[in-house]
Amino acid sequence: MPLKFSKYQGTGNDFIIFDNRDGRIDHKNTQWFRHICDRRFGIGADGVMLLENEAGYDFKMVYYNADGNISSMCGNGGRCLVNYALRLGIVKDEYTFVAVDGPHTAYVKNGIVHLKMNDVLSVTKGENYYFLDTGSPHYVQFVEDVMQVDIKSTGAAIRYAEQFKPGGTNANFIDCLQNQLHIRTYERGVEDETLSCGTGVTASALAYASNNALLDGKHTITLQTMGGELQVQFDLKNGQFTDVWLIGPGELVFEGEI
Repeated sequence: MPLKFSKYQGTGNDFIIFDNRDGRIDHKNTQWFRHICDRRFGIGADGVMLLENEAGYDFKMVYYNADGNISSMCGNGGRCLVNYALRLGIVKDEYTFVAVDGPHTAYVKNGIVHLKMNDVLSVTKGENYYFLDTGSPHYVQFVEDVMQVDIKSTGAAIRYAEQFKPGGTNANFIDCLQNQLHIRTYERGVEDETLSCGTGVTASALAYASNNALLDGKHTITLQTMGGELQVQFDLKNGQFTDVWLIGPGELVFEGEI
């Protein structure tokens, strides 16, 4: 029996999504997930998501990276999955779903998805970088011009650095030109640059707040990814970040079956 799928993208970070509430898809089939993410021999995507049932929630988010392995939280994927749920007929003023990093809340306003991320209570400052976990681990470095950074080689060196073993880290590079923040990200599991990374954008916004010693209170940071614009809202108090929201699109590209 054919499997129906939907292809979604959130600022260029693209995903293949399946409704797995009937449990037809085997979670252990790493090779299959890797194959359908292949851009030459499969459908092509940065990752695969399964929407599943979960008691007490509107749905469960299960996410696999392009390498076929189960992944940590994906912010762009979470926003896409909310719009996918809406398209399936799961209509809510406010969604609650569970992901690998715990429960999330989300709502859709004028087609834009507002996704509540986990609180971040500590940010580590290194010699020339920040390190924090926003559902996925992220290294954040401020540079003069992100377009001059060799993201794949520099990002891979950081991703596999001894200090971040055994799990490794994602690597983000940010500049601020003409009062606008630009970000590029190397994602583990994809093992290359992606056009956008939601947890990376979130981490980078919080690192920017730390780097610039923003005053306590509510803040909104806008970042330009290679695939479009995202916003991060948060409350800052005594170096801790609460009520963190990732805001941006999650758009249907096409549908099909395999």
